[in-house]
Amino acid sequence: MNTLFVATHNRGKQKEFAALLSSYAAELKFPQDMAHYEEPLETAETFLENALIKARYGARVSGLPTLADDSGLCVPALNGAPGVYSARYSGQHDDAANRRKLIATIAALPQHQREALFVSVLILVQHEHDPMPLVFQGIWRGILLSEERGHGGFGYDPLFYVPELQQSAAELSLIQKNQLSHRGQALRQLLQFFQSGCR
Repeated sequence: MNTLFVATHNRGKQKEFAALLSSYAAELKFPQDMAHYEEPLETAETFLENALIKARYGARVSGLPTLADDSGLCVPALNGAPGVYSARYSGQHDDAANRRKLIATIAALPQHQREALFVSVLILVQHEHDPMPLVFQGIWRGILLSEERGHGGFGYDPLFYVPELQQSAAELSLIQKNQLSHRGQALRQLLQFFQSGCR
């Protein structure tokens, strides 16, 4: 595959994809490289289904093999919320507003109920009607903070504490984050699959 379309407008995700796929000999294209590209509506209730919606739509618009992920933060004590609604938890696509709502929501939770999981489901399709999409998943476990720490990353990173490093995800370098993160895990599975010569 000489050219791969990555179906996300999220610049933070684009940066991570570019870094993680730097060893893969393919040119990456993003939505801003297309004349007309609008994100499809994510109407499903699972990360898997939403990732597939984005992958098939991206392949149709770009005419290229397409990589898409759906990811988010899941808090077991909140019945998995914000989950698939992570990007619009506050009712809008506003990272700061989403974090403020989460801080307010967990305020009453005791420390032992503040476990959180970053989840990423990554899908690769060769074309829009690919009957055998490749699916990979990563899960990153951490603890929610009561206030933001760090200025790196994006989304909920400033609230996601990584116990083994005693830092928030927003305090990690991009290299450190990619070694541990949910998206990094899923992308390494993808690369290992290709290196095995399976497809």
